Amino acid sequence: MSLVLEHGRGRAVACALLRFSFLGLPLLGLSLGSSGRSAAAPLAAQLGPAVTLGEPAAGFVGRLNVTPDHGPVGTPVTVTGQGLPAEQDIDLIWRTVQGSWKVADGEYHGRAFDPIAYRIATVKSDKSGAITATFTAPDDFGFSHDIVAQQSNRLLTQTAFTTDMTMTLASAGASGPVGSPIAVEIKGMGWKEMQDSWMVLYDNKFTGFASVVTTHGGAHFTVPATGQPGRHIVELLHSDFGSPYRNTQQSPFVGRPQFKLTYTITPGPAALPQPPQQQVQNQVRSLPAPGELKATPAFAGVDQPIVVKAGGFAPGKTYQLNWGTVVGNRMSGLGWEEQGRVVTESTADAAGVAEFRFKTPDDLGGQHNVWVDLGPTKKVGAFWLAPTALPLDVARGPAGTTFKIHLKGVGWTETANIYTVVYDNAGSGYACGFNSQGDVEIFMQATGEPGWHFIDLYPAIYKGKETRPNNYRLPQLTYADDHPGEDLPAFHFAFEVTEGAPVGQ
Repeated sequence: MSLVLEHGRGRAVACALLRFSFLGLPLLGLSLGSSGRSAAAPLAAQLGPAVTLGEPAAGFVGRLNVTPDHGPVGTPVTVTGQGLPAEQDIDLIWRTVQGSWKVADGEYHGRAFDPIAYRIATVKSDKSGAITATFTAPDDFGFSHDIVAQQSNRLLTQTAFTTDMTMTLASAGASGPVGSPIAVEIKGMGWKEMQDSWMVLYDNKFTGFASVVTTHGGAHFTVPATGQPGRHIVELLHSDFGSPYRNTQQSPFVGRPQFKLTYTITPGPAALPQPPQQQVQNQVRSLPAPGELKATPAFAGVDQPIVVKAGGFAPGKTYQLNWGTVVGNRMSGLGWEEQGRVVTESTADAAGVAEFRFKTPDDLGGQHNVWVDLGPTKKVGAFWLAPTALPLDVARGPAGTTFKIHLKGVGWTETANIYTVVYDNAGSGYACGFNSQGDVEIFMQATGEPGWHFIDLYPAIYKGKETRPNNYRLPQLTYADDHPGEDLPAFHFAFEVTEGAPVGQ
């Protein structure tokens, strides 16, 4: 039996998942399970194979020392031991956890961490029971890790190494024109309460949060360089409660680091985002398993052509293809349900193959079941509708000019039904796409000095059963590597503020 540490509570958790169905098919979007996107370098490649951690028997034996006892990822570490069984093989083990997001039936249940251990080395003790081994602090979660000496299933003794957090700018440099992507890299972020939920600020404005649940402590993200030429500050602060905690040095839980990086905006032409129509996903890692009905492509945005194909039909007979969707909302109290409708039909050829051709309906994002009703049975399949963005209706004008952001294919689950809006790296709220069947219109006013201003839309977690940390309705800057459930894109826009007064004012 594997022990699952529920985030923030340190206890075993058993979770019974309810499964609903519609017309005998799994309800849409409910087969996502736990997200598990691996870190760039698996720990087994950095240390050694995963092993079963032993238990102490008849007390601890010997002692271990580690030098240094803390340092960032990549630190050379030496472990020495004394008083261990003489002239015997001793395994040195690194203890850590494997993180996952818990998403089921369209609901967000939080984070879980499974204990896991990796063999650093096997060394032979000398006649006095002494050992020495060296290794490199792995690219893993930050803060304290046990280093264990064991033989077979017996834990002999242990010590601890603390992985220090770091925050750096990527190799692209610390300067560039307005709009340049500021690439931030974090290593050694923790997984426990008071060590995991980190907030990013730009020039004292809250931008979003960074998570590392499935990436073993490593985060990579970019924010645009906004503002006038000169020095700008990117900060990283901890908070479990949704808003940046500014005086952590006076909190009951001391020792959490704070980071400040400087980026210099230089004169020159702005670095503008790609046109929205080019900001499309080229892969989706959360695709449902294919069924008998094969969709080509397996995912696409609204109004894109699809072909659904299958064999085994009666030659010359005409069949109807049904498209399933979820209708409803979370606010009215009436709930939601899956409904189906016919989107096209096809006549099977002489070999019994039918090809159903249609364009992606203007609908919610995520999984959509497709099926052909054969009477007592069905042929079924699935298609993934990806979010897309339209160009701004107005992209240039004086401060106060109203412009519209328009998205299609926004999802309905608690991890996909909202996008959060960030204007010049300052959070500006969220927009929901469930009740409007995936169609999202956001009306904003251009603000700020003449020049380019940047609007970013990030995926987020709408709501859920997790109470701590409270990361709900906040821009998730690490969405690309660590978003729970669905694999979702972000969208980026630029508006040029000009001199003068808005038209009509």
